[in-house]
Amino acid sequence: MKSFSHFFIGFLLFIGAFSLKAQDQVFVTNLSLQNVVDLSIYQSTAVKYAQNTNVNYYWRWKNFRTRFRPQLTLAGNLPNYANSITENLLDDGSTSFTRIENLRTSASLSLNQSIAATGTHVYAASSVNRLQDYNNNSIDFAGTPFSVGFYQPLFAHNWAKWAKKTEPLIFEDANKQFVESVERISYEASRRFFRYLMVQTNFSLAESNLSNSGDNLKIADAKKTLGQISQNDYSRIKLSVLNAQKALNTARMDMKNADFELKSYIGLEQDEDIALSVPLSMVLFEIDPDKALEEAKANRKETPRFERRLITADRELDRAKKNAGVSASLQGSYGVSNSALDFPGVYADPDIEQVLRLNVSIPILDWGRSASSIKLAESQRDLAIFDVEKDKKDFERGIVVQVEQFGLLKDQLITAEEADKVAGNGYKIALKKFQNGEISITDLNISLAEREKAKRDYIGSLEYYWRAFYNLRILTLYDFELDRKISYVNPMMEE
Repeated sequence: MKSFSHFFIGFLLFIGAFSLKAQDQVFVTNLSLQNVVDLSIYQSTAVKYAQNTNVNYYWRWKNFRTRFRPQLTLAGNLPNYANSITENLLDDGSTSFTRIENLRTSASLSLNQSIAATGTHVYAASSVNRLQDYNNNSIDFAGTPFSVGFYQPLFAHNWAKWAKKTEPLIFEDANKQFVESVERISYEASRRFFRYLMVQTNFSLAESNLSNSGDNLKIADAKKTLGQISQNDYSRIKLSVLNAQKALNTARMDMKNADFELKSYIGLEQDEDIALSVPLSMVLFEIDPDKALEEAKANRKETPRFERRLITADRELDRAKKNAGVSASLQGSYGVSNSALDFPGVYADPDIEQVLRLNVSIPILDWGRSASSIKLAESQRDLAIFDVEKDKKDFERGIVVQVEQFGLLKDQLITAEEADKVAGNGYKIALKKFQNGEISITDLNISLAEREKAKRDYIGSLEYYWRAFYNLRILTLYDFELDRKISYVNPMMEE
């Protein structure tokens, strides 16, 4: 998958339109908004973090599932040597001290299984022990060729049953969070794209203004020689050149900062020259609020989180009730065992071995501790239900509001685009009139300010539209352009 990603990125940059600056032979890679978003998705440090987080939850889920699968275990002591003095209690009540020297070895093979629904632990096992007594120069064997047993808590809180309900929701939450994280990376890439684009626009305007101001100053110099311009107007034209130069210097510094920020985020080399293309090729479309809400409920992490919060509240209430009542456990086993002077003898005609044990603990007096714990858990459960209902309504309302605002931004974008065209044409006309002596420098500056404001407003409207578009993708995890759910493959899962 890594090799494919590298190929994709190289191909993406190759197909991006590029231009050649003839004076210094420097290639400039033109990047569209989609290019920038794709690069951030495939190679940014942010996406690597999202992928690693997703992998962490994947292995948590895998680990949880293995806890309820049969576990086959081989254990033993090989060897267990002892040479020491031990204290022995005699039949008459006195004690004696005896030196022992022996070698014990043991081995066991067990198959264990947990049953989540009931909290039961069952097992099947076989074991053998060997004791070599150096004092008596003897060897004895003992073992349990076969045994089965169980351990069953009674009236107890069953953590496994509740974990079976919450862990799938946590894993579902993590997968949806991964898709959302990638979409947030797209959103952040679009934000940096438009910051760069605005700075790039300011730089282009500053260059144009400086060029036009320089032409105006040349005309003013000629008029001054002929005595056709006042000193005041000449000074104002000269000042406009200085202001244009200052604006260009400021724009150049802003370009360096925006360039560094964008390249760092999408993972491009800092020495690569880039230019951004204004995202004009787009389809302005309507989004159905009901459709957006339906997809948000189905795709967003909030849905499993709401469910998990309610289950967690029920779990804590169950825990409080079970801990306040009778505590008991039932344990039983059935098997065969034997002892012999040699290993084969352990398995020859073994005796039946049975165990059945019931442990009970009954609280008598706890000064209201159990009752208050139950009341607290009930109160927290009621509060959780209230909070979840409120958060659901806020979530649904937020989706509808974003869809409505998106529709308004579409209209605003169309208006801003038309205003940009009108202001641009107006400035061209005003510039010609000024150079022909038909209007004053004041009128030209007004037209210039209107052109710059309209251009910035248009770029700003484009940014608001596209950021709202990517925000809607985050809120619904649905691609309204392609009419399908958004999904991403984590390449770290395929390694």
